[in-house]
Amino acid sequence: MKLKSLPYILPALMLAALTAGCIRNDIPYPRIQQSILTLVAEDEALPAVINDQLQTATVYISETTDPAKVRFTEFTYSEGATSSIDLLDGTFDLLKPIHITLSRYQDYDWTIEAVQQIERYFTIDGQVGQTIIDVPGRRIVVRVPKSENLTDLRLTAVKLGPEGLTTMVPDLQPGRINLAKPLDVDVTAFGRTERWTIFAEKTDFVVNTSSADAWSQVIWVYGESQRDLEQGFQYRPSGSADWIDVDASEIVSQGTTFHACIKHLKPLTRYDVRAWAGEDFGRMITVTTQSTEDIPNGDFDDWWLDGKLWNPWAQDGEKFWDTGNKGAVITGVSNSAPSNYTPDGQGRSARLETIFASIAGIGKLAAGNIFTGSYLRTSGTNGVLGFGRPWTLRPTKLRGYFQYDAKIIDRPESNSEFPQLKGRPDSCHIYVALADWTAPYEIRTSPSNRQLFDKNMPSIIAYGELIYSGHMTGWQAFEIPLTYRSTSRVPTYLQITVSSSKYGDYFIGGTGSLLYVDQFSFDYDY
Repeated sequence: MKLKSLPYILPALMLAALTAGCIRNDIPYPRIQQSILTLVAEDEALPAVINDQLQTATVYISETTDPAKVRFTEFTYSEGATSSIDLLDGTFDLLKPIHITLSRYQDYDWTIEAVQQIERYFTIDGQVGQTIIDVPGRRIVVRVPKSENLTDLRLTAVKLGPEGLTTMVPDLQPGRINLAKPLDVDVTAFGRTERWTIFAEKTDFVVNTSSADAWSQVIWVYGESQRDLEQGFQYRPSGSADWIDVDASEIVSQGTTFHACIKHLKPLTRYDVRAWAGEDFGRMITVTTQSTEDIPNGDFDDWWLDGKLWNPWAQDGEKFWDTGNKGAVITGVSNSAPSNYTPDGQGRSARLETIFASIAGIGKLAAGNIFTGSYLRTSGTNGVLGFGRPWTLRPTKLRGYFQYDAKIIDRPESNSEFPQLKGRPDSCHIYVALADWTAPYEIRTSPSNRQLFDKNMPSIIAYGELIYSGHMTGWQAFEIPLTYRSTSRVPTYLQITVSSSKYGDYFIGGTGSLLYVDQFSFDYDY
């Protein structure tokens, strides 16, 4: 090194030394979502619904639980996090939402709210239609024919609060009641009193067409009328002069209310419907039936191989189905794959096998599966899935073909949560659900961060399933009827899940259990 370079080197080294003394740690803390994993209220009516995206948890308490004194029996959250409130310590007032903060590097604010459904009813002998029970307004409205004397009505049934925990002033009991003017009733439960007002209205209508819900090939129609009248419905294609009577066998009567399912209709067609009772007709309602739609790649013909990973869609094609192969293929095998073995010898089917996915003997049981949605990521040795594809139609039945060969549940994992299953024959599981989710539902299989599908979630509109255990020597047709909770709710997502081991989410199954499925399709009629 030449000496003449020294004047440049020394200042540079001095500057570097001075700068080093001022170095700051600007590396940001990682952002790791801190989540409520489980939340169980004492004597709950339904399992809690936990939404990671909105950071909310909704608990469904029974009508006999005081919402101001809710006790939790289970509360878990992300490992490593701290909670601003210990929900297992004491009781909590959920008349209004409460807020807690989960902290780890950053704060994550969560809202917990309670929903309490209280069965309420108030019926008058000879009333017209259903009683209107306005919970927010604390009003009850009952309609009676014009000929009725409002000072001498007969109350047939009443319940305005939680069973066995409610007092009313005046004390309403079945029998004579005067509703010539609005009646105020103080309803007390859990030490809190609400004032309800009961109104009786005279009406000159005999029958009313309440509503009509048009699906693809059926229409659900609802009516209300005076008691003790013959009831029914009529329909016609809009523009036709001739009304068609709905067969009497299709009418379901519940006193003053009645409904029917009008079947065998055409998709995308306008229809007029109306209720009738006695010799009178209700208002006409015009509705348009929905379209029908095939299940994308429901024949499971489209697959493509990405290295060792089989994907159930055509390369560069529409992605509707996915599998858990991204987790299983770490060991070098896709246990959900296409097969040329089909019911009619044409196309391809889905071959789903339960395997022990391992490297050097270390691993987990992996059930063969295919589902509507996306495999999002692998967390450790566990999968994170996004369940559901956008869907607004309301089918009545899922059809298809399957063949299954059950093996004995043999993995040691079965000793963890369901030890009683070890040594029993495995079973396959096919289920279909329609939900009104606002986004795909995240499935997490990790025991420390688990969130699985629950058919009893309030967001589920319709559900049907097939569970089978045994050995089949050939293909068998199946059909899964969908049971709806509501005919008026319109779904936003469709979920179909197929697994070679019913308890595969818990890494429980029989090694070698093999399921073939093919030719999935929907019915839209009854």
